[in-house]
Formats: sequence, structure tokens, C-alpha cells
Amino acid sequence: MSETTVPFADLDDVERRLRAVGYLPDRRIATAAFLATRLERPLLVEGPAGVGKTELARALAEAQGRELIRLQCYEGIDESRALYDWEYGKQLLYTQLLKDHLAELVGAANLDAAVDKLAATDTLFFSERFLVPRPLLHAIRSKRPALLLVDEIDKADPEMEALLLEVLADFAITIPEIGTLRATSRPQVVLTSNSARELSDPLRRRCLHLVIGFPDRERELAIVRARVPDIDQALASAVVGAVHKLRALDLRKPPSISEVIDWARALGVLGRGVIDEGTLRQTLGVLIKHKDDLEAAEKRAAEIVRAATPPN
Repeated sequence: MSETTVPFADLDDVERRLRAVGYLPDRRIATAAFLATRLERPLLVEGPAGVGKTELARALAEAQGRELIRLQCYEGIDESRALYDWEYGKQLLYTQLLKDHLAELVGAANLDAAVDKLAATDTLFFSERFLVPRPLLHAIRSKRPALLLVDEIDKADPEMEALLLEVLADFAITIPEIGTLRATSRPQVVLTSNSARELSDPLRRRCLHLVIGFPDRERELAIVRARVPDIDQALASAVVGAVHKLRALDLRKPPSISEVIDWARALGVLGRGVIDEGTLRQTLGVLIKHKDDLEAAEKRAAEIVRAATPPN
């Protein structure tokens, strides 16, 4: 694959190229993406789960010809999972092979002295050949221009934020045994957050900020029709109407955009051209994944079906 990238020319170019890879942005999303790439600033994207934050990062990488490198955050993630680690097994094997080879060359009598001399040379065993790059180091050292996705940064501990700020300051990582490794090509950075906890002010100051919510009816209808191109227009409208009614309920986890697409496909597989109460109850499991939410939706099934039925 080509290692060249094509930067966005303007806002219209952002919209056109994101649509070409299957992501339908509104003007606000396109503006944030364009400014982040032009100003070379990380883009912090916040919003509820399922609104397309991760998908935006994937689309930006694909639209520009960049390699997508993902750091999935979680509680307890540490430096060895984010930065780098050592292949200790490979080091031990290399040591044994050297020892065997030295035994052949110098003989048993001088073996210990020869091994001690080699062991004193740390660079022999702590070099890039034994280094396992994790996402942050991978993004910095990638030969192909990259987009680093730091996904769900709000799930990581504050210490990981501090580490990330240090890396983003100059896109370099210092490894005590080797030295400082600097970016081969400066990566673009997208961070996502579901607002599980408040992020630090220093991290926010370094980033451009974008809040994404669920799309309005018109945009969601366009998304459904783009992802399920063979769906009937009336059924697509019914899907979107029902989903917007569902999201208005007090649900633990409202249906995500990907789940809406799955539901539209499921209705097509079942050959359903309309959404009645029977169809809704039979297929709610595609949209809703928590028992309490399912019970709440079933109680309001008649209202949801009315929302899915276009007025005469």
C-alpha cells in the first residue's frame, strides 16, 4: 500500500472524502476534522457510546491514506501496554545461542570470562531488535504516516493521561536502555471519550474539542440508506422513526448507529416491509442489549410503532 497521504484541501473535500469511505459527517464534524489536521492538534471527540466516535477516526485514516493505530484504553492500562515492552524470551534465547557459539569458539575454560564481557554490553541485548512496540511507539516510529486513535481515554487512569501528554508534547519516547526515539512522521491523533470520568484540563487544552451526539432524523436516514442500500425508503424512514422514539425513553443504553444499521438489515433478511408490534417485539434484541431496557421498550411498543408509521 502507498506510504503517501493526501491532506484535505478544504471543508468540502473533507465531506466528500469521508462520504466516499462510508462516513456521513455534518458540517461541524467536517470543520473539526479539517482544523485538527491543518493545525496538527489532537482531536478529542466526546459523546455517548454508539454515536460514531471511533468510526470517525477510522474514516479519517482511510480517507487520507494513513495507517490506523489504535490504543484501546481500560482501567489499569500501563506503560508496557501503551508504549513498549521487551521480548524477554527472545533475549534469553539469543543469550543461550551466543553462549553455545562462544563455547565452540573459546572453549570451556574461557567461556565464563567471554560471557561476562558480552553481558557488560547492554546494547547487545537491549536494542530495537528486541523491542516490542505498543501503539504509542508504533505510531511514532511507523514508516507510513499514521493516525493514532486513543480510544476511550476516560477509562484509563489519570497516570495514563500524564504519559500521553508527555508523548504528545514532542512525539518522542525515551527508552533508558536505548535513548530517545523520535517520530519518523508526525501522526495525527484522535482521542475518544464516553465521559465516564472528567478528563484533565492539561489534556483538554492540548486538544481541539468535538462533541458528537446521535444524528438527527435526516442524517440518520441518510446513514441507513448508505449502509443498507437495498432498503425500501418507507422502511428506512420507519426504522429511523422508531429508533428516535426509543432513544427518547429513559434507557440505560440507547441504540447505537451500528445497531440501527443491524436492525435495518435484520428486517430485510426477515422480509419485513413494515414495523408492527409483532415485528418490533421479535427483533428488539438487535437494538437493545439490556434486560431493563427491553422491558421498558416492550411496554411502550405501541408508541414506538406509531412513531415508525408515517402519517397518511
